[in-house]
Formats: sequence, C-alpha cells, structure tokens
Amino acid sequence: MPPITRRTCLQRGALALAAHSLSALWSPASASADEAPAAEVTEAEDATLSEIAGKFRQEFSAPGLSIAVTLHGRFVYQKAFGFADTDRHEYLTPSHLFRIASVSKPLTSTCLFTLIEQGKLGLNHHVFGPQGLLQSDFGKSYSDNINEITVYHLLTHTAGGWEKGRGDPMFESPSLSQKELIERTLSTIPLKYAPGQHFGYSNFGYCILGRVIEKLSGRSYPDTVQQQVLSKCGVTGMRIAGNTLAQRAKGEVIYYGENSYGMNVSRMDSHGGWMATPSDMVRFALRVDDFDNPPDILRHDTLKTMITPSVANPNYACGWAVNRAHNWWHNGSLPGLSSILVRTSTGLCWAAFTNTRTKDIDPALDRLVWDMVKAVPAWRNAGPRA
Repeated sequence: MPPITRRTCLQRGALALAAHSLSALWSPASASADEAPAAEVTEAEDATLSEIAGKFRQEFSAPGLSIAVTLHGRFVYQKAFGFADTDRHEYLTPSHLFRIASVSKPLTSTCLFTLIEQGKLGLNHHVFGPQGLLQSDFGKSYSDNINEITVYHLLTHTAGGWEKGRGDPMFESPSLSQKELIERTLSTIPLKYAPGQHFGYSNFGYCILGRVIEKLSGRSYPDTVQQQVLSKCGVTGMRIAGNTLAQRAKGEVIYYGENSYGMNVSRMDSHGGWMATPSDMVRFALRVDDFDNPPDILRHDTLKTMITPSVANPNYACGWAVNRAHNWWHNGSLPGLSSILVRTSTGLCWAAFTNTRTKDIDPALDRLVWDMVKAVPAWRNAGPRA
C-alpha cells in the first residue's frame, strides 16, 4: 500500500465528500431543539454547494473546511468537508474546534461594551497614566502621547502605533509573558502618530483591551468573556488555544503550514487567541446583530455605537469591519488557518474556517460563502430584516 500523504488524503476526501458532508448538513448534537433549520437546502442545491467547497479546497490545498450559515436567526446549513487530521484520516465534523485568530476581536469588543452598559467604563476613558484604567500596571510612567490613548482609540485601531506587519509586538519574543511583552513594548516602541489621527490595525492594542477587561472585572479575560458574552449566547465550548501540537485540545483540528505551531497563541487571547466552531461564532453574532430575533445581549444604541466607523477609517468600527451595505464582518489569519465571520443586512450570518493558510486563501474564503449564497435562491433573495 502506498504511503498516505496529505495529497492522497485530499484525493480520498474528495471521493468521500458527498456521503460525509451530507451527514454533517444538520448536526442535532451541536444545536438546541429550537434551532431546527428554517429552510434546508434542496438536494440539488446541496450538491452545488459541495462542488463550490470542493473547488475551494482543491485550489488552496485546504485539508478541511467547516461552514455554518443562518438565515433570519435560524440555522439553514452546517457542513464540514475534508479532514481535521490528514495523517490519521480523521474526518472533519461541524463540532471540530479551530483557532479563529482575529475573529476574536468582535468578542473582545462586545465584552467591553457589556462593561460600558454596566457603567464600569466609557469609550473616552484613558487607558494609561495616573487617570487611566490601567494606571501604572505596566510601567511607572509613559510618554505623554501614550497617556492620551483612550479605550475608543484601541477599539478602532487609532491609538497611533504598534501596527500589524513586520515588527508587530504580538509576534515578537514568544518566550516573554504577556505582562513582560506589554511592559517592553510601551517602554521601547514609541507611537508614530498622535492618538485618534491615523488608522493602523493593531493586534497589540487589542491585547491591551484584554487587560482592561481583566482590571475592571477582577477576573481573567477568558472567564469574563464567557460570563459576560458567551454564556448569554448559549456558547459553552469555546476556549483560548494552546501553542503546540502537544497542547491540542480534544476535538481541535490540526493546522497545516509553515510555523503553525511556532507562535505564542495563548498570549494573543484578546486579539487572536480563541478557538471555536463555526456554529459557535454564528450563535454569538446572532446575539449582537441588531435584529429582534433572537434578542441581542446589547442595547440598540450600544450596537449602533459599536458598528459606527471612526473618522480615520470609514470601513472599520469597534472590532468589526463595516460597509455601506450595512454588513459587518471580521476575518482572521495565522499560519495554519483562515477564518471569517459575516453578518449581512439581509439576515444572513455565517462563519467559515479552514485549517491551513496558503497564498490568497483569505480573500477567497470570503468569496466562497458569497458564491454559496448566490447558489441558493432562498438565501440570495432574502429581503432586509426589520
């Protein structure tokens, strides 16, 4: 028998795709009784969606792909394609966990807005310095412009520095603890712009927001998010990811690609450290989508503030990318994974995760589900929700 390689696993997966994915179309074990599908896709539509997914996996050498879609607050599609572990020939299911990278940011933003509604802070509260929420927790003194940073600046990536890309502090010195990394960054990397003037996507900024949450709640960041957000959304299985293959959680996929296990993912908690299933993230998004059913966990005026873009960038609000069509979303990308969460103005919501990151896969994952939407008339023709 020839050796089982990733390529042969993908080929075998394509042959077994139809039978496997049909069984995963609706998974009662992963949903409550009142979440029966609103309108299941037809057999012909299902075949078309599987073909679209298969082409995506083949083009981007994706071992696994998991998708969940809701329409008007009800699940209409959950399907897993391919493999969670190619070496062991472990088929992917809708209940497998994935690292979600920056799709974590809407969770952090939502948690902060729950604390704002409770009167524990305001968007214009300063973060550092004598009057700041964190005061001198990460250094005895800071430069004047760092003392000017507010919660709003961090939420909207307008703090003025520590941007994504080469030199991103969150991907430097993985041996440093979170506290050590924050202290070193604040003392050695000055801001490039005055706070509020420039949009620069900052993972480090959301790391700081996680510490604000801890300071105000008196609990760890993940425990606070679970209490303030996830438990209210009926989500119980999410957790912060481990760093190594040996720390793989029960039910977690394996990630494929260079340096997939060479990062300090747990240190990324509030900007990119969560693990989830697609249905977990959809259940979360449904409770902050500003539609009546199911009821939201934040007030309408709070949600309006959360998804209003800053002056510095008309396409990014507080933890969400936004556009003129009134769609909200966030994508995530790390070595070994690509993820996306989308809420549309027409009442669709979906999440799609894959356990690899290859060239151009991130925008393609976004296009993938939009192509699926076009293939199902009931989804494509969904009218605006009240």
